Amino acid sequence: MARTTSTTKSTKLRRTMRKAAWPALGLTLMAFFGAYAVLGPNGMFAYGDYKRQLAKRERDYAVLDRKREVLKNRVALLNPDHANPDMVDEMVRKELNVAHPDEVIVPLGN
Repeated sequence: MARTTSTTKSTKLRRTMRKAAWPALGLTLMAFFGAYAVLGPNGMFAYGDYKRQLAKRERDYAVLDRKREVLKNRVALLNPDHANPDMVDEMVRKELNVAHPDEVIVPLGN
């Protein structure tokens, strides 16, 4: 009789474990995705880092935009239809490294 009760207990335990397997798997998956939503690379804790990166990139963009405006102005001054003589003279002297003997060249660090 002792053998039958241990077999019955084992069968009941196995049946209970089988019934609990799917809910346990579901809870495990929900916990995994919940933790990923909070702690993952795109989670709630990463939001502050995204804001810092956005602010830095906006500053970088502003610097590049100012540089673009300067270059746009220089291109407009070098338009072949009506080139600015001073700009053309400056660029030719800079590229060819040419100066008159009585001129003093002051590098501006460009």
